[in-house]
Amino acid sequence: MTTVDRAAAAPPVRTHKTDRNWVGKSIRRVEDPKFLRGRGGYIGDLTLPGMLYAAVLRSPHAHAMIAGIDVVEALAAPGVHTVITGAQAAQLCDPLPDFGPDPAKHTWRCLAVDKVRYVGEGVAVVVADSRYLAEDALALIEVEYEPLPAVVDPEQALAPGATLVHDDLGSNCAYERTFDFGDVERDFAEADVIVTDRLRWHRSGGQPLETVGAVADFDHATGALTVHTNSLSFTSYLFMVAGTMKIPTNKLDIRPLPAGGSFGSKLFATKPAVIAGMCSREVGRPVQYLEDRVDNISNCDHHGSDRVYDVRLALMRDGTLRGIDIDTVEDYGAYIQFGVGHHGNALAQVVGPYTMTSVRYRVRAAMTNKNQQGAYRGFGSEVNNWMLEQMVDKAARELDLDPVEIRRRNFIREFPHFIPTGNVYDSGDYDAVLDKALALSDYDHWRAEQAKAREEGRYIGIGLITAQERSVFSATEFWFWFDEPGAPVTSMPESVTLKVDATGGITATLYSCAFWGNSPETMVAQLVAEEFDCDPHDVAIVYQGSKNGLPATGPGGSRTTVMLAGAVEGATAKIKAKALRAAAHLLEADADDLEWADGGFQVKGVPEQRKSLADIAIMLHLFKHSFPEDMESGLEDSKVFDHPYTTMPSADRKDLGVFYPFMGHACHVPVVEVDIETGSVRFLAYAAVHDCGTLVNPRSLAGHIVGGTAQGIGTALYEEFVYDGDGQLLTSSYLDYLIPSAMEVPELKIGHHETPSPYTLHGIKGGGEGGRMMAPAAINVAVNDALAPLGVRVTELPMTPDRLRAAIRAAEKARENT
Repeated sequence: MTTVDRAAAAPPVRTHKTDRNWVGKSIRRVEDPKFLRGRGGYIGDLTLPGMLYAAVLRSPHAHAMIAGIDVVEALAAPGVHTVITGAQAAQLCDPLPDFGPDPAKHTWRCLAVDKVRYVGEGVAVVVADSRYLAEDALALIEVEYEPLPAVVDPEQALAPGATLVHDDLGSNCAYERTFDFGDVERDFAEADVIVTDRLRWHRSGGQPLETVGAVADFDHATGALTVHTNSLSFTSYLFMVAGTMKIPTNKLDIRPLPAGGSFGSKLFATKPAVIAGMCSREVGRPVQYLEDRVDNISNCDHHGSDRVYDVRLALMRDGTLRGIDIDTVEDYGAYIQFGVGHHGNALAQVVGPYTMTSVRYRVRAAMTNKNQQGAYRGFGSEVNNWMLEQMVDKAARELDLDPVEIRRRNFIREFPHFIPTGNVYDSGDYDAVLDKALALSDYDHWRAEQAKAREEGRYIGIGLITAQERSVFSATEFWFWFDEPGAPVTSMPESVTLKVDATGGITATLYSCAFWGNSPETMVAQLVAEEFDCDPHDVAIVYQGSKNGLPATGPGGSRTTVMLAGAVEGATAKIKAKALRAAAHLLEADADDLEWADGGFQVKGVPEQRKSLADIAIMLHLFKHSFPEDMESGLEDSKVFDHPYTTMPSADRKDLGVFYPFMGHACHVPVVEVDIETGSVRFLAYAAVHDCGTLVNPRSLAGHIVGGTAQGIGTALYEEFVYDGDGQLLTSSYLDYLIPSAMEVPELKIGHHETPSPYTLHGIKGGGEGGRMMAPAAINVAVNDALAPLGVRVTELPMTPDRLRAAIRAAEKARENT
């Protein structure tokens, strides 16, 4: 095994100031006024002169050859400007950007060419004067299909003789590997108890208010393509989109508009931009393509995780955990755009908050006739949290241990802590979080109420889980799966430009996704205000398109706050360095004799001798000859902030290195009552305590926790993309795809505990995904606790009434047979 000097690789430990003015304050979001006034400026609001509208014809078959397409009638329909088939699109555009293994063997295009691989895959696009006319013309297109057998079960897809989704791949297994970290054989051999289970997590997905869309405008005079989109991320990789469009990268400008909701589902969502761009180039006018809801559900390329687990957990009779052996099959659907990165998220925190010395992790990526996976809040780590907490809870029951005690007994308490995979947990205080959650939830009271309810024949359950929230991914996560990766990239930066105008006003320019719901404008305004002693609401925030932009990655993996904080700090340091030199010149003092205080530089010990930032700025803007010759006019600078803590994986992959170092933590305690006659689940209480390091805006984080928990409730109880045995999507609208409303989401008691990171500005960690990363596990534990007297243990999500009633009936039948 290649060894890594972990101590030498760690960044310097920071000293955090405690007398902060704005970081840590619950201010109102600076974004709110424009959105509350209906002036957010979404894709649906953007109208360019002469703009046309596109609509996509979707396949009704899960798997079929395209024998022919007749578009004559559609082309003759009123208001139609062009119809582009998949075969034509293949001439106009190259394949879409694909980070999956062997992309040439599972080629992904904006429209299907000769074969459709899932219900909803696009086969043609119509461009017309209005969306209504485009939709009408779609009905006139005649497609001759030759249906093929569909494969929808991931384990059956891997069986010998299964119908192939991609013939060139030669198998439906796009990736397979087993990783061993630590001495797995020893830990299992020495264990007193081995707990085993089989678990099933079904797919769901983010449901944005505005679906993915783009307005494209191709200029034939210059060959330049401008795309306005609600998905701008991974700007360093947009050369791949230019490659798809067959244009030079410097001719492509992707400009961000507010996301209108994402939850991961718009992460590098390039297909709508390519469709709109292709159409605009063909018709010579701006074109809008905005998914309708059925498009988004069936063809969004961003379904969430879909896993089967077979797990073994090794532990001692006193509850001490030793190691875990995980064998998982993941249903990726028809394509695999992000590879198995979802499992990198899992490996970042695979042991949870618990001390373990070994991990075996086998992953098999199955291709099926479904819409492909993308990103959804948690990006696979939420599934790992659920799996691990089910195993720990089952171990507690088998060993007759208290669910609180078994967790507390195994907590990691010394930091930084390197888990067996090689990733680091930077800081934490899991006992403090647990204690606060027990108090906030009134845990002992509910245990007493549970005992009373059982005597009355009622089924109350208390779920308690303690789990991790990794944040700030590194680029290595995308390629350490391979011994010889094709592109072992190491850059995942975020950038900020700060400009101080002649009056001292500050503008921050951002270069990635606009308002994904993580309040980037408020967060950056607070960080800038902290640095310059101004009011956050006086800071202007603007966004730059990709052509004139700096490298940026965007908010995936709860990384935005940490990364933009580093960028703000870096840009501020450059500006203050110039301002300090200018102030020293204006005050006729040595720079070493000056200090920053109250928004300006002053002579140490003589505070009345000072220059405010505005004083300095106006001089630098307007009075060049008042300064040394080498000082330039203006006061503006930028910082491209690279990932602050990454180490390389070992050659043998026994150590994956540090790739997700800033580790949040939470404890969720829901209390539920299950109606065993109907299978319905009602919340009686819900408490959640999160530790995301130093808080920037507690009010904003509370919104993340509430929203994420609501999505977690959906995952646990309601939401599922259901495909039948023929690959037909049975939940293509909100009539069948059920989302919890305000009536189903309980009022949350939210608590915070702050354990600063030693490696980031102010000690910040990410916190955008925690609610959904914890809630499914906690609710599953609560339901199982409620139904334990009946001998029921539910191991499949979502726990719909049908599934709960089936489990209850099976338990009743088992009792009758004994």
